[in-house]
Amino acid sequence: MGFDRYMAICNPMHYTTIMNKQRCLQLAIGLWLIGFITSVIHTVFTAKLQYCDSHRISHFFCDIPPMLKLSCSDTFLNNIIVLTAGGFLGLSSFVLTVVSYVHIISAVLKIQTKVGKSRAFSTCASHLIVVIIFFGSISFMYMRPTSSYSLDQDQLVSLLYAVVTPALNPIIYTLRNKEVKIALKKTINKMLFAK
Repeated sequence: MGFDRYMAICNPMHYTTIMNKQRCLQLAIGLWLIGFITSVIHTVFTAKLQYCDSHRISHFFCDIPPMLKLSCSDTFLNNIIVLTAGGFLGLSSFVLTVVSYVHIISAVLKIQTKVGKSRAFSTCASHLIVVIIFFGSISFMYMRPTSSYSLDQDQLVSLLYAVVTPALNPIIYTLRNKEVKIALKKTINKMLFAK
């Protein structure tokens, strides 16, 4: 999304030639491949752990930190993999997103009209908020020492990146559509004034 926004605002004349279906497919496949490889690595190393006591995780889903907390075997290598993969993938995608938004903001500030600036900022502001929520919660969850894990606190944080962020995306992007806004207003009016 950061690259898409960058192309739409910083190179609007070339947007349709660069962000074509083939490029979007390449970006999606690349990200899916990286996610798949990372998941396989974590799954293989987590499957090698021994679990002595309870096999119940007090969590919403089977996430890596709670699994490591339950294990009675040495999780040093797993923690290194979590920090390395999380650090490299999380930090690199965060840096790319920040760099694209620096370019976007500098391009928006060069726009002469207030209407143009307002439209460009409103297009990017919602995505930027979701990015901040996502990267902030992911960083808190995966980029800290294992001694500071708290399952109760981790449940709340995991809700942010696993439920809130994906739920915000369709809401944000559909509410930008005029037809959806009109349909939503009609539905709310029917609910409020229905007898």
